Amino acid sequence: MTGAMFAVVRTGGKQYRVAAGDKIVVEKLDGEAGDSITLSDVLLAGEGGDLKSTDGLTVAAEIIAQAKGEKVIVFKKRRRHNYRRRNGHRQQHTILKITAIGAAEKQTKAKKAAAPAPTEAEAPAAQA
Repeated sequence: MTGAMFAVVRTGGKQYRVAAGDKIVVEKLDGEAGDSITLSDVLLAGEGGDLKSTDGLTVAAEIIAQAKGEKVIVFKKRRRHNYRRRNGHRQQHTILKITAIGAAEKQTKAKKAAAPAPTEAEAPAAQA
């Protein structure tokens, strides 16, 4: 199986296997539709059958919508005690579209490339 990069991320107490372009429904996250968020709790990453290091790896996602799940009826009854309670519950969900896996690696490389610039600025100061 030679496939695209995938990752297993944890959010809302659950784990999801994601790849770029996937849409997933997760527990409610803060943000509006159209906002970009970063999932930093990456448990596993790989490409095809090869596993990659997850150090500093993040998954970038875009919020598509904030939605509610199906209604669940919670019915409690104690027989012979004239006790009946009926409640409904609709869980809050966030629908995410995974935009990229490994976005943080690109940013850290850019930061490392920018780091030597101050040392070059210090060299002329040392000569003066």
